[in-house]
Amino acid sequence: MRNLFPRWVNTVPIKLIIALGMTGGAVIAGITYYATPKYTRVGYQPTQPVSYNHEFHAGQLGLDCRYCHTSVDKSPHASIPSANVCMSCHKNVKADSPLLEPIRQSYFGEDSNKDGKLSEDEDLNGDGIMNVGAPVPWVRLHKTPDYVYFNHSVHVNRGISCMECHGSVQEMDVVQHTKSFSMGFCLECHRNPEEYIRPPEEVYNLDWERPDTEEFKKEALGFVHDWKVNPPQSCSGCHR
Repeated sequence: MRNLFPRWVNTVPIKLIIALGMTGGAVIAGITYYATPKYTRVGYQPTQPVSYNHEFHAGQLGLDCRYCHTSVDKSPHASIPSANVCMSCHKNVKADSPLLEPIRQSYFGEDSNKDGKLSEDEDLNGDGIMNVGAPVPWVRLHKTPDYVYFNHSVHVNRGISCMECHGSVQEMDVVQHTKSFSMGFCLECHRNPEEYIRPPEEVYNLDWERPDTEEFKKEALGFVHDWKVNPPQSCSGCHR
């Protein structure tokens, strides 16, 4: 009797099982990876190679966020400070502190004598060039999933403070993840930007408090209108 279906049809069930298994595994892996406190929940507080006290630097000293995160208002990404940024102060302030040794190693590199001259003993590569050390291996704390696009400069240049996503870092000796970074968290601001927007001169003022007055509510609506703030609420706005 002639077969009604070609022979390759016999392999369809096993192929379907394999495909479903791989898809299920990918989904489980994705949920496991992105549903960790690193990405969605509060409380993530990694140990950094250098103990940087935000409460002291940003709170007590009033150091502007842009001093360390230099590209936050110019780029989608807020840069992590290089050793050069740290040493602009710590060449003179606590220059010999053992806590800053990773910073010094990165900054001075082969210049172990810290005299700005490369001796034959210091020239480890034998190329006659004074090479800096490896970058300080900071542990990234705040990160959106890879399938989400977030542009720092767009937000801070339209009146959204760093605190809206990162919390009151000026009160944290060790910074931790304080906001969920869930889709609902983002949409709440996108749907009601006037409730989060602030005057441009106050974006980096971490001690600024939002006035609970009808006058300021009208002012905030004016910012939204004048700056043409129209945050996307469709999927394609952030999932590109």
